[in-house]
Amino acid sequence: MMYDLLRSRAAALTQPAIDLLVELIQTPSLSLQEHQVAGVVERTMRVFGFDRVVRDDYGNVLGLMLGHESGPTLLAISHLDTVAADFADSWQRSPHSGTIDGDRVSGVGAADCKGGLAAQIFAAVALKRSLLPLRGNLVVAATVAEENGAALGVRALISETLPQLGLVPQYAILGEPTDLGVYYGHEGWTTLSILLEGRDAFQVEDAARAVHEGLELSGAGSAPNNGKENFSVMAPRLGSGGPRIHSEIRLTRRLLHGEQVGNVIAVTRECAGLRARAAGSVGVEVDLAQERQRLGTGQTRTVSKLTPAWSTDPFGPLMERSHHALRAAGCTVRPGQWVLDRLGMGTAGGVLVNELRIPTVGYGPGCEKAAHARDESVEIGKVTEAIYGTAAIAHGLVGIPVYGWSSDEI
Repeated sequence: MMYDLLRSRAAALTQPAIDLLVELIQTPSLSLQEHQVAGVVERTMRVFGFDRVVRDDYGNVLGLMLGHESGPTLLAISHLDTVAADFADSWQRSPHSGTIDGDRVSGVGAADCKGGLAAQIFAAVALKRSLLPLRGNLVVAATVAEENGAALGVRALISETLPQLGLVPQYAILGEPTDLGVYYGHEGWTTLSILLEGRDAFQVEDAARAVHEGLELSGAGSAPNNGKENFSVMAPRLGSGGPRIHSEIRLTRRLLHGEQVGNVIAVTRECAGLRARAAGSVGVEVDLAQERQRLGTGQTRTVSKLTPAWSTDPFGPLMERSHHALRAAGCTVRPGQWVLDRLGMGTAGGVLVNELRIPTVGYGPGCEKAAHARDESVEIGKVTEAIYGTAAIAHGLVGIPVYGWSSDEI
């Protein structure tokens, strides 16, 4: 049976995948500081026989397994960067130890999403070693600057790097933590900058206090209490520019499915204006907070603090065919969405689906609850299963069809 060979190849690749995962964890890779870990990924892809390996001008690393035809192309995508290991002294071991305890590998990024990256790399290797022919192309991409909420690496990958290689992805799989479920979206978040400005410092301070208090009391118009972190408001910061005095308040707020960020800005501006008006002649402006970021390659970009909500049709062709491939391979099929109960969490799916119109699902070995958490870890057995399951989905999408449907359906 075709999948018996694929499963045996995936199992045989468990040790090199775990060796890679340990090395990835032991190589610190905060956002915009991914150069060293990118080298680890590039070297691994070359050693294990990808048809072509590319590191682009932004620091993204791509491994290509090329098919017999020019398309379709599947993008298997995970990020290189991690969040900072907060309260590192309270971890049982160093966050960068890459310790193997029984059936788990521990360390920052183990679940989000270095385990997923290792699984995607070796899924491509498993397909090649199983001699399963590809009609189209499989691109495994390890991207930079994802955890900071801007997805700079993904945008550059799709808009510049892949077109230069003559590749246009028809669909994508995120290696983010899904605990081997097939996920199709999540809510989003944004950070707004509320700028108050006037000539009188006392009036501006009074207005800032009033606005800050109003935002905290109202919950910034966010969703009702649902067990999630829905908003946070930073204390006002006072400054000056020439004869004008200004104060900035930064509001981070959850975005629900269907919410338009423009409407959120408009409502926030109206509420802040009403509060500020009582303090005197103070102007109020609200917009997306922006940040100047310098990539590890030296390039700089100004980015907006926005991770949009997104969803791929749970009954559409990509979900259906992913489920079909997993069932045929004897894997568990479990659809779902990310909960993202803490603000600041997210994926590049909003960019891929909303901006670039690429149908996208998530499938990875990590557990969402372990992401951005103390003593982060991932199960070794789930890494093995993710290698196998990812390879099965990839073959179902860009391999030589074996189920009687065509790879052109999406």
